[in-house]
Amino acid sequence: MEVIECVPNFSTSDSQIVEQIIEKIKKTSEAFLLDYTFDAYYNRLVVSFVGNKHSVVEAALNASFKAIELIDMRTHKGQHPRIGAVDVVPFIPIKNVTMKECVELAKKFGEKLAEKCDIPVYLYGEAATCPERRDLDWIREGEYEKLAGMIAKPKRKPDYGPAKFNPKAGATITGARKLMAGFNVNLGTSNLKIAKKIAKALHAKKGGFSNVKAMAAFIPEKNITQIGMSIVDFDKTPLYRVFELLKVECARHNVPIIGSEFCGMAPLKALIDVATYYLKVDNLSQDRVLEIAIQNAMEKGDSFE
Repeated sequence: MEVIECVPNFSTSDSQIVEQIIEKIKKTSEAFLLDYTFDAYYNRLVVSFVGNKHSVVEAALNASFKAIELIDMRTHKGQHPRIGAVDVVPFIPIKNVTMKECVELAKKFGEKLAEKCDIPVYLYGEAATCPERRDLDWIREGEYEKLAGMIAKPKRKPDYGPAKFNPKAGATITGARKLMAGFNVNLGTSNLKIAKKIAKALHAKKGGFSNVKAMAAFIPEKNITQIGMSIVDFDKTPLYRVFELLKVECARHNVPIIGSEFCGMAPLKALIDVATYYLKVDNLSQDRVLEIAIQNAMEKGDSFE
């Protein structure tokens, strides 16, 4: 059985809009919703679902059509970088699917979305058509507010759709990538300047780890700040290593760490790395996790006696 994960990010935290977007995924045959989170401070909805090659693209399109219908970027404000109502839609190979096949799925999704909604669509990650476009930050430069001017530049012509600004929907980014870890850490300070200094020490382009993107945000309802991180390759840069540097930077600024969370689903490999490091376990692997061992045995047809 082939399994592809899709993790679309939509620019909304309106619960009624969220409900309608999620419903489109739930109603798509052979697409399975895993998780979704949204909040007012990022003003962003992050969804995780899986399916086969056909259903995952269909569900992504159904949800995106509804999001473009309901979200108006002219009134959108949020702390997370974004360029459109349907901001980014990555396809991720999980089981019996190659990265090359996910690239083709992203292209299929991008072409159909641009054709149906008449919006600009960019390819990123493994689907990028030039080196610069592998990077989300490069595509999002200037964000939605400067998109009208940026899209007019020859080097920023979209891969699909018109090279013109769509005020209501903005633009969409789609592509293929490895499984990554979205990890947020809450800090016991309301000082956003300090939180930004800590995030800067972690972020790849600002002197941090090469596989880490980090940003700081203020959470009004808790009067605290948060470091939001995307660890794009946790094999090369394990989560524990990132957390240890974060602890050093927090101590430097005399700021306590008061909690953390995964944004979306937590990859098992990343959790095993953390457990191995902090518990000093010598022989822990995915095959030695009870639930995984049971699943593997049943898939192989082994009998239980």
